Amino acid sequence: MQAKTTLAPGLEISRIVTGLWQIADMERNGKTLDPHQTAPYMQAYLEQGFSTFDMADHYGSSEIIAGTFKQGLSDKNSVQLFTKWVPKPGKMSREKVRKAVQTALDRMQETTIDLLQFHAWYYPDPSWLDGLFYLKELKEEGLIRHIGVTNFDAAHLQIACASGIPIVSNQVCHSLIDTRASMHMADVCQQYNVKLLAFGTLAGGFLTERWLGQPEPTYEALTTWSQMKYKRFIDASGGWGPYQNLLQTIKEIAEKHSVSMANISSRYILENPAVAAVIIGARLGESEHITDNKRTVEIVLDEADIKAIKKAQDQLQRIPGGCGDEYRKPPFLTASGDLSDHLETIPSAFTPLNIRKNREQVFSGTPWESFAGYSRAVKDGNRIHVSGTTATHGSKMIGGIDPAAQTHFVIDKIEGAITSLGGTLADVVRTRVFVNDITQWEPVARAHGLRFQGINPANTLVEAKLVGKGYLVEIEAEAVLSES
Repeated sequence: MQAKTTLAPGLEISRIVTGLWQIADMERNGKTLDPHQTAPYMQAYLEQGFSTFDMADHYGSSEIIAGTFKQGLSDKNSVQLFTKWVPKPGKMSREKVRKAVQTALDRMQETTIDLLQFHAWYYPDPSWLDGLFYLKELKEEGLIRHIGVTNFDAAHLQIACASGIPIVSNQVCHSLIDTRASMHMADVCQQYNVKLLAFGTLAGGFLTERWLGQPEPTYEALTTWSQMKYKRFIDASGGWGPYQNLLQTIKEIAEKHSVSMANISSRYILENPAVAAVIIGARLGESEHITDNKRTVEIVLDEADIKAIKKAQDQLQRIPGGCGDEYRKPPFLTASGDLSDHLETIPSAFTPLNIRKNREQVFSGTPWESFAGYSRAVKDGNRIHVSGTTATHGSKMIGGIDPAAQTHFVIDKIEGAITSLGGTLADVVRTRVFVNDITQWEPVARAHGLRFQGINPANTLVEAKLVGKGYLVEIEAEAVLSES
């Protein structure tokens, strides 16, 4: 296997990307690493061919350290610096997006960012799309070479790509324990030529020799944020017993190839055709696994290896939800087990207006609402009635010519209206789906099925000629709130 791969035109990267998230962990007690003392530790990675480094606005001083390192190189094109922007949920503006990008550029001492990866906390508020549209403008201006996303699920990656955002990558959790990225996500990646950057392949060190045959630790005994986080993944996938069985299988395959368990854990993820690279964390100056990491791309797993791993995985439970849902809905598989380390609150998608006693309305801001004199949704007592909703955000049509993408966005708007009025998508008791072309019923129905799985409202799907050029689907909904 090649040690390098082309992520996008003009962007060749290492198949093992060095992640700098642990800088935040190293600085969590109020300490700030000196960039001039820490940056030289990156040289050993570059010398061994690991030229790609991944950072974020919230990884402590990682951007400053990486920028300091690059500025000291005679050949500045020899490294690729990726970063992320993880804004708090809420409305977006061009000024807000530009300021965030400029902050990253200043911290890295750069004039353009190789790959800027965007995270969205809350999909029912369509502001996340505004963020991506504004990033696209900055790409066209030259401040960003390529746009990626991070922790996007398949449906919202599909919405963004179908809406014309030139996304080249999605950074997601993907490991022998967490197989979500090999499911619907892989199909969307193939459809839109998006590559995955997989983190968590070693599950915070839990997929290495260190934990083989060890008793289950308490959360209090865990010493790093990564360990706290990935212990929750182990619990969610079935617990310590199935996990130890998986470790034993990895150990046997590692001994067969005379490599480490970490090599096998990461190499297996590179078997996923959608994966461009795996991201392995480094504690600069404290823990270097450079020589061991080199072996990962040299291993050739045979059919027996693959079969043995899949057999061990069959004993695990699937991590719930889609990629990135550990940051959006219970169970929150984060270091703290909730979002307290990340967010204080999530604003409503739309602002409710009191009309009279026991009646409220919300408006989504589309031109048609004011033109035709209707609201997006009305709450009357404990019932919420959502108008026929198309894939419209402001004056934009979302989802392009992809009926599934349009459907997912429509359901997001419905969810945004219902949650703004105090309900949840689980309160929906009836949906009516209108497709412009009956031959497109199946992708629409499948998208509806994915979003309403386990809710299962009463439903009707019919063909109807929709108002507005390009709209493929329209959905209306009714929800009934419980007495509690």
